[in-house]
Amino acid sequence: MEIDALVFDILGTLVDEPAGIREAVRQAVPDADVDELVDQWLSHVETEQRRIVAGQRPYAPSDVLDREAAQSVTKTDVVPKLPPWPDTPDGLARLAEHYPLIGLSNASRTSLLRINAHAGLRWHQALSAEEVRTCKPDPAVYELAVEASGAPPERLLMVATHAWDLRGAQSAGLRTAYVARPVGDPPKATDRFDFHADGLADLAAQLGELQL
Repeated sequence: MEIDALVFDILGTLVDEPAGIREAVRQAVPDADVDELVDQWLSHVETEQRRIVAGQRPYAPSDVLDREAAQSVTKTDVVPKLPPWPDTPDGLARLAEHYPLIGLSNASRTSLLRINAHAGLRWHQALSAEEVRTCKPDPAVYELAVEASGAPPERLLMVATHAWDLRGAQSAGLRTAYVARPVGDPPKATDRFDFHADGLADLAAQLGELQL
């Protein structure tokens, strides 16, 4: 297996999205059942993105969906600040020594700027699904990474903590690496991903062995 570039999901994989939303909701409505409201927020965004991919709703960028969710659960326009997982900054730096890094997210361009600045993420290139006005797992989103890299899809490695995202990448011909996080969508017994890693350091180690 030869890998020319790594393609990273961001929300959940590199930043702790639920934690950022939880803190924003707690500040807005401190007396509420915060965990329940966080679940409602995430459920709204997930449902609406599925409707967009299915053609049941016109495209709306992620910041619009987050604003809808915020209004629904807090009655205000709170904007979460999403913290990186502890291993994210060093893990990306280590992997960047050997591979170009491409961020590929359902987050809008505006949201990506805010996320990257707050979490200290560093990329060779960051791509938003907003460019093609749809959402992962629509194949058009993964094609963005293929076009940006100039490499054939089988030489790109999609890294995510969401099995549904990796299945979408597989359908577009990309290689896949599942990274375990406390959040996300774990693989099913029927999933066949190229790598399973406990974190970014573990992924870097596995990729290092591949290069030997």
